[in-house]
Amino acid sequence: MAERKHDKRSHRNEPKWRAMLARHQSCGLSIEAFCRREAVSTASFYRWRALLDDSYGHVDTAKPPPAFLDLGALNATPTTRPRLDLKLDLGDGLTLHLVRA
Repeated sequence: MAERKHDKRSHRNEPKWRAMLARHQSCGLSIEAFCRREAVSTASFYRWRALLDDSYGHVDTAKPPPAFLDLGALNATPTTRPRLDLKLDLGDGLTLHLVRA
């Protein structure tokens, strides 16, 4: 029976990933360069960062979205543009329906 070779990556647990994320924040390297230096995949880095570290600018899902988003004024002059029919599902049974004939 062949002896299984230990993979360096299999030994990275939560404390080691937390330390690695802290090293990245203080090193000034891009994620790609840092991962090459540390011999980790960027996919693993992003995955562990999302799991463990909220200080990287993740969206706070508890924060409500803005109440109003200004999309600018619609052009009131008639044009030969094709008809536009846009429906937006705003959730909670509310739908916004815009039509440009």
